[in-house]
Amino acid sequence: MSGDLVNLLADLKDKEVLELVKQRLGAGEDPLKILEDSRKGMEVVGKRFADDEYFLPELVFSGDLLKQVTELVKPHLKQAVETKKLGKVVIGTVAGDIHDIGLNIVIFMLDVNGFEVYNLGVDVPADAFVNKVKETAAPILGLSGFLTPAFDAMKETVEAVEAAGMRDKIKIMIGGGQLDEDIRKYAKADAYGKNAMAAVALAKGWIGAK
Repeated sequence: MSGDLVNLLADLKDKEVLELVKQRLGAGEDPLKILEDSRKGMEVVGKRFADDEYFLPELVFSGDLLKQVTELVKPHLKQAVETKKLGKVVIGTVAGDIHDIGLNIVIFMLDVNGFEVYNLGVDVPADAFVNKVKETAAPILGLSGFLTPAFDAMKETVEAVEAAGMRDKIKIMIGGGQLDEDIRKYAKADAYGKNAMAAVALAKGWIGAK
């Protein structure tokens, strides 16, 4: 059944996807497993987009479908999460990039794990990140990006945080399709998160939560 969800999501079969998610939730399956299968399906979508099999309309459609899936799953995860917020995270996709599939999964997982998340959306300029961090006093900043130009935008954002005199007060993580440890060093971020659960683990570690 897990493979079914991955394939159905990758093929953008919206009605079948939502029906299967409802069935699996109704059967009492671990909602995290459903979310993991959804992530795998979205990885296939991202690969098809990179290979020019899918284009922007398919990417947007898949993002909307993912949001519907997470809305179904969310109440089942919330039941096991304390209502007290662990800490604040400012997050968004950097300037010049409009991809938000991975971003939305990370936001969702941070939210259900007890973080107060400020989502700035996509194509976010460096000063917008700086201003939101100032406004919220968030100790964690997440920068997402899928395209190669995002590398420079991430570096510029980190440098803008430095210029604002806030670098020693905040931890910065990066994540996205083509990112790796070398890009983390280039951007001068504190950590690279390979997936949503890695982002949650980093955030919890930085604030001293278990």
